[in-house]
Amino acid sequence: MKKDRPNVGIVTFPIHESGIIPLSNLINILRPLSGHIHLITGNAGYAFFKGNNQIHTYGIKHKGGTNTLSRVIKYIWTQLKFLPILIKITREVDFFIFFFSDEGLLIPMLTAKLLGKNVVLALPASSVDCSKARKDVLWKSLDFLVKINCALSDKIMVYSERLIKEYGLEKHRNKILVTRQHFLDFNKFRVEKRLSERDDVVGYIGRLSEEKGILNFVRAIPKVLEGRGEVTFLIGGDGHLRNSIEEYIDKKRLNHKIKVSGWIPQERLPTYLNELKLLVLPSYTEGLPNIILQAMACGTPVLATAVGAIPDIIRNEHTGFLMKENSPQCIAENVIRALDHPNLQPIANEASALVEREFTYEAAVERYKRVLNLVLHR
Repeated sequence: MKKDRPNVGIVTFPIHESGIIPLSNLINILRPLSGHIHLITGNAGYAFFKGNNQIHTYGIKHKGGTNTLSRVIKYIWTQLKFLPILIKITREVDFFIFFFSDEGLLIPMLTAKLLGKNVVLALPASSVDCSKARKDVLWKSLDFLVKINCALSDKIMVYSERLIKEYGLEKHRNKILVTRQHFLDFNKFRVEKRLSERDDVVGYIGRLSEEKGILNFVRAIPKVLEGRGEVTFLIGGDGHLRNSIEEYIDKKRLNHKIKVSGWIPQERLPTYLNELKLLVLPSYTEGLPNIILQAMACGTPVLATAVGAIPDIIRNEHTGFLMKENSPQCIAENVIRALDHPNLQPIANEASALVEREFTYEAAVERYKRVLNLVLHR
């Protein structure tokens, strides 16, 4: 192995389908910059990567508990499963990136540190803020564990300067690296249909969970229809709120206006996005969601709350639309504002040009090349 190409270990908590694309992007970026890549992941993540012969993949299973006590016990047990794998591969790894792993993976991180390895904590999103949005009784315990992990890590990676304050990381500013692993395949995500050729379809695509503000979006729909009765809606995704969403749609007799498609595979996303007149992301908390970049590349305007790194990409009425908060009334007013905007097509054009310029694979590799130099020469 050449000295300028380190072996990298990537550690994630067992992930579901929504984490596969960010993790896949990270691996693809690191491949030309590293020697061997060792990935420890689980659940949908392991199922997806286990056949990849370009990396060494190790699988861990996690099953959540049905009550607070069983959740804690199973969570600790899952963390203990990391230990033999970390010990096994430690001589083959120069440093570890804990990715999608701010969920309090204290035991694995402590183990990596005791094994003498540098540890980078990558924070694509805040699991603490997500837990607070879900009103999870364990969010304070999770917050405590995340703070310990931040203190233990040698470097912390975030998507935006904004997130330093938003995630409460000011005390760690001297070890924070701002970078993104986002890039798009513009052969897949591209404009196939101009806005003038699309029906008035407003969509949400993502996890159906509280932190995404999806319930507020659904409750905004009757308010939108009061002023724009011709609009129809798409809800793409899955999650534990799906039943609540479908019950609300039935109660309000909106089945003829709203299509709930379930989880949309990546290969079908461009087709769906090219049918939307507007994509809405009313989240309480975010990092930088891939779906807004994918929508912009497909010429679909995005309306989102100004959280996470989103305001770095969306400039209000220039590359998309921002709203101050995500109440149903605010969402409805801003959906109508966006649909009625006289410069909707120029805004879509500017957004598409932005992502084509800044989110190429080559740009992502160059960003991470600089980051790795800082990690290795701290």
